[in-house]
Amino acid sequence: MMRTTRLQSLQMAAALLCALTAGQALAQAATQAEPSAATGGGFLPPASANAKVVDSIQVVVNDEVITRNEVAGRVVQVAQNMKARNAQMPDPATMERQVLEAMIVERAQLQLAKEMGVKVDDRTLDATIGRIAENQKLSVQDMRNQMEKEGMPFAQFREDIRNEIMMQRLREHEVDSKIQVSEAEIDTYMAAAKAAEADRIEVDISQILVRVPENASPEQIAARAARAEEVMRQLRTGADFARMASTYSDAPDALKGGEIGWRDADRLPPMFSTELRKLEAGQVTPVLKTNVGFHILKLAGKRPLGGETEKSVVEQTHARHILIKVTPTMTEGEVKRKLLELKEKMDNNAGTFEDLARLHSQDGSASKGGDLGWLYPGDTVPEFETAMNDLKPGQVSDVIQSPFGFHLIQVIGRKSEDVTQQKERNVARQVLRDRKMQEAMEDWMRQVRDRAYVEFREEQ
Repeated sequence: MMRTTRLQSLQMAAALLCALTAGQALAQAATQAEPSAATGGGFLPPASANAKVVDSIQVVVNDEVITRNEVAGRVVQVAQNMKARNAQMPDPATMERQVLEAMIVERAQLQLAKEMGVKVDDRTLDATIGRIAENQKLSVQDMRNQMEKEGMPFAQFREDIRNEIMMQRLREHEVDSKIQVSEAEIDTYMAAAKAAEADRIEVDISQILVRVPENASPEQIAARAARAEEVMRQLRTGADFARMASTYSDAPDALKGGEIGWRDADRLPPMFSTELRKLEAGQVTPVLKTNVGFHILKLAGKRPLGGETEKSVVEQTHARHILIKVTPTMTEGEVKRKLLELKEKMDNNAGTFEDLARLHSQDGSASKGGDLGWLYPGDTVPEFETAMNDLKPGQVSDVIQSPFGFHLIQVIGRKSEDVTQQKERNVARQVLRDRKMQEAMEDWMRQVRDRAYVEFREEQ
């Protein structure tokens, strides 16, 4: 109960920060949509101040619709983001096609999440928005005022964040939780990594992906292969990779010019890593076939990665506690007085910490005299850890409060442990998970898209 899932928290924080960035970009795009059209951006038609915008259905995804106004708004958002990065933009028709495809995949994922009963209650949503505001060094009200001033309704922002959490939970359930890495795989990887330590590199890469539908016919596969070869032909004759990616790639990073960024070569699928190691900066791989489709990778740069592993030593604390919770029949003041009485008994040798914990503590450690075992940094909530770290062995804390209730804490002992080998194995496990994750995620997203009923509507 006291332990926290640190990795999941970090993953969720990263996803939510991405959502915030997208939300801010959408707000800016909404306020700047009319000037963009007026200056010939080509993404929205000019409109008079009194004109009514007539909306219509552009595509049906299963039993839901995506309207033309929704697509136009997202196109403006993406265009603003690309301009901010000085990225080359494709022609308007290609831009709309790429954006619409991304919206179809997103809508299909949200529908699947709802079918599977994935929900985000208002309490979780409010807490998440509070953390986002805190990361921006704003109060929630200040963040709300800023968004509405920029033209983005706060209710829309809330639903965007709710959807982002739902899709994150869906992906964790459907992909993350099903990726297994065996101890034998870790042993094999570590042996190979040790032998090749001097050759470890990081690569800065971009990609173009020509996706092959699930259960594709030989004719479909041949057509997709031909498309990839045509892209390759244009690249060989001097075409710009980023522009070709934004025009032809089916990957989620297409409108970023296919840019993936720096990656440890060992964390990429072995086929990619092998081909990239043969290249110099600026060169591209041949067309590479995977079960997802046809890939072309560009190497923007590479640099050595490695060196001797630093020794990792952490201090562990052996502690025990007495936990008493506030209940409808026991107020906060009564809980504090009860714990002070117990501490006074210890001070007067009228009872040991262990015996009193067995009698009074209200958690699973009570039967063990409150013993929590050896704790690593981060194993307990911050309030508990801070108070515990201030104690000397044998010392009992004052009454302290945590999200679980009120505690007395006693430190039994401390020791330092070399966790270098454990850390190396954890790193190896994550590397192997990353390798499997990239392909598994692309494959899963393809399946969700291909299984959805999608009907495009002609503009009337």
